[in-house]
Amino acid sequence: MAAVAGATFTVVTSEMLPVGLLTPIGGALGVSEGTAGLTLTVTGVVGAVSAPLLAPALGRLDRRLVLCALMAVLAAGNLLAAWSPHFAVMVVARVLVGAGMGGVWAVAAGLAVRLVPGRSVGAATSLVFGGISVASVLGVPAGTYLGELAGWRSAFAAAAALALVVLGALAVSLPRLPVDQEVRLGGMLRLAARPPVATGLGVVALLVTGHFAAYTYVRPALERLFAVDASAIGTLLLVYGVAGVLGNFAAGAGAPRSPRGVLAVISPVLAATVCLMPLTGGSVLTAGVLLAVWGLAYGGVSVAAQTWLLAAAGEAREAMSALFAGVFNGAIAVGAFAGGLVADGAGVRAVMYAGGALAAGALAVAALGRAPGGGRV
Repeated sequence: MAAVAGATFTVVTSEMLPVGLLTPIGGALGVSEGTAGLTLTVTGVVGAVSAPLLAPALGRLDRRLVLCALMAVLAAGNLLAAWSPHFAVMVVARVLVGAGMGGVWAVAAGLAVRLVPGRSVGAATSLVFGGISVASVLGVPAGTYLGELAGWRSAFAAAAALALVVLGALAVSLPRLPVDQEVRLGGMLRLAARPPVATGLGVVALLVTGHFAAYTYVRPALERLFAVDASAIGTLLLVYGVAGVLGNFAAGAGAPRSPRGVLAVISPVLAATVCLMPLTGGSVLTAGVLLAVWGLAYGGVSVAAQTWLLAAAGEAREAMSALFAGVFNGAIAVGAFAGGLVADGAGVRAVMYAGGALAAGALAVAALGRAPGGGRV
């Protein structure tokens, strides 16, 4: 499980690296911050498409071999990003990162039930998604610091090296993971149409779109709204990430009992915090407090949503994980793209308000939709 958590850590670190490096990437490649944000959009789109399509395409292949191959693709994408001489090459690199990321999510998210006893599935799932939160604590801030010290290209090179290390750990530590029942695209579509699944996916789509519409542009927001120096950006992102880890494990403790209740709490907290960013402004301390609350709320989204959806999926765990990964990464792409349009057209203040409004919409879907077991949230 630690090796699998290392894989989720690496894919999320790779995906999110542009967040802390957006300004220098845009400057080096000669594009605006909104255009540079497309490095997240492209990765999210490819991840959204690859996750549900790879699951049926993989057939009965040993999932250990699949994970190792996907980590190799991720390493290649990060190396190409480190080398990219202009924006078009960076886009190709991010396509490779998206393909590796989507596949890893689709396979790894549902592995806990295959690797640990039933009583430990909740904790193991939290550990897997803890890799996502720890990526915010260590991966993104470390990439930001490294970018400040040695240039943004060195951050992508380090991510490539990490992917190769994790590949080795997966190859050595995982058992063979054959698949007894193949995932079929038609079955995935029927699964998505179940009311509890559709509700859970809707909540995920709104929360993640709102979060990334705002979070993709958190560096420009901190610089302009709170006058934060570039040297302090990494520290503030570290505060966000530490809070995210706490939020992940807090949600992991509560989600097995009531995933709908956890998500119904996360949504309004996230909405209020993001909307307060442009309203408070001016103080670095205030920025740190808001980022801590933001991280605490968003840190619980992945594990609570996955718990909800697996409860609604029955035996179709891998198909559900692929759907979850597809919707999640599609929401990242839409959020980053929409945020870029708003940032270029109306400024970073408007981006924060837009993100908060979408998170508030998630609360409405959770309140009106069908939860696992037939109840309403």
